[in-house]
Amino acid sequence: MNIPALTYSDDQAAAYDAVAEMLRSAGIDLEDSLLMPSPGGADQVMAVTGKAGSGKTLLLAELYKALEAAGVDVISGDYESRKRKDKRTLAILAPTNKAASVLRLRGVPATTIHRILYTPMYDPEYERIAEWLAGSGPRPEIEGLTEISLDRAAAFYANNKSIPGALAAAGLRGSDFITGWKRREEPLDIGFVDESSMLDDKQFEDLKEIFPTLLLFGDPAQLAPVKQSGTMVFEKLPEKRVMNLNRIFRQDAGNPILDLAHALADPELTFQQFEQMVEDASKKDDRVVWGQRVEVDLMARSPVLVWRNATRIRLINAFRSVHGAPEDALVAGEPLICDGIELPLKHRKKRLDLEARGLIKGAQVIFLGEGRKPGFSRLHVMGAEDPQVSAASIVKIEKPDEEEPFIPFAARMGATFLHGSAVTIHKAQGSQWETVQVFAPDLFVAARMGRIEAGQPLWKRLAYVAITRAQERLIWVVRNRLSKPNGPLQVDDLRAAPVAPLTLDNTVEEFE
Repeated sequence: MNIPALTYSDDQAAAYDAVAEMLRSAGIDLEDSLLMPSPGGADQVMAVTGKAGSGKTLLLAELYKALEAAGVDVISGDYESRKRKDKRTLAILAPTNKAASVLRLRGVPATTIHRILYTPMYDPEYERIAEWLAGSGPRPEIEGLTEISLDRAAAFYANNKSIPGALAAAGLRGSDFITGWKRREEPLDIGFVDESSMLDDKQFEDLKEIFPTLLLFGDPAQLAPVKQSGTMVFEKLPEKRVMNLNRIFRQDAGNPILDLAHALADPELTFQQFEQMVEDASKKDDRVVWGQRVEVDLMARSPVLVWRNATRIRLINAFRSVHGAPEDALVAGEPLICDGIELPLKHRKKRLDLEARGLIKGAQVIFLGEGRKPGFSRLHVMGAEDPQVSAASIVKIEKPDEEEPFIPFAARMGATFLHGSAVTIHKAQGSQWETVQVFAPDLFVAARMGRIEAGQPLWKRLAYVAITRAQERLIWVVRNRLSKPNGPLQVDDLRAAPVAPLTLDNTVEEFE
């Protein structure tokens, strides 16, 4: 068959062909760019698995391009045009905002699984603009919007494929054109799910109900969801439905971070030997740092990755202490993690609105300041397509050796948050940051305990997940020490150009 003009490895080509055959049986012929109505029948699920750097994301991106070229409509989660009987659709999903944003930076229009479960309801007047931008209607005439405004919307949509972003470029606010959110009632068509190692059985069953054709992309070396006995959903599929990618492409470019990650597959490798490998790599390549302390400035945007909850809490309190954060208030720039939404059933519409805006469990946000109402916070949701949110907030700051968290302020109900300057490696799955700090003393404890998960020492799985969160630089922290900040917490980088690169030569203090 005619594969896109790209050099695939043998296992990538085999995976592409297997997926193309599954799509052909569902009425989509990639070779001839031919679309037919879905034939119905049995649902189809297939998985493409492989370790970091094996080309899973590349294959996902190429399959997306081929489907789009064949005429399949991509559903982004922010708008869905009116149904046509002959229309075929694709949704590209990830479990977290951060994972979806990583795909979007690579040109793949991904959204979260949660976002695709809900659809926005548009004001009929402005829905005509959305239909026009999506190619399903004529250019409209809207009272109060000039032709120049519509041109700006069209120019934005041509580059970004975001309906809300295009309407914002025309001078509209979300409250102008989105009147609410509703739970999806009808099934969709084709679903691609990245980071599927994070899916639990319930999420997998929900996705199978929505998508008759489902393709999972996952890394079997990561940590399985909690309470799932170390098993990932794609490991339960028939062997012929799982295509594994073995060749590691990114190692060809001499990536020391991936070299370390894949060295963990050696069953004879001890923790001490691995640490020596990290130290040796740090002497040869500045992308690996043998860290004598936790760099506090980095914690404001990328959390320190730990195994033990006690370590996480100590680091959070040390971070707040060196920044002089008061106990009864948050400082603008402090990172938070959404721990869920506490709203009664009668506020279901508000819950849907917050969840659709990205405030789902595990979402990373930056506190921008107090809202206009008591208990409200202005927040920047990291990785969300429309990141600025104001929400009723319940913030919990956990304290060492104290059962109950300290609550600096709280609304009576709303989104709940924990501090986000340090997170467990389990919680970090699905996210990536330019620089990642891994707290090695925690992994040493895991190694000493000798725990095994899914046939592999737990410390190796933890180390693999933690290391592969780093896009550009890995800091392997070996001592219980914390640097002092180079300056106060900032939020300017969320509105303008990124701040200057951080240095690693400031003073330190103990955090234990």
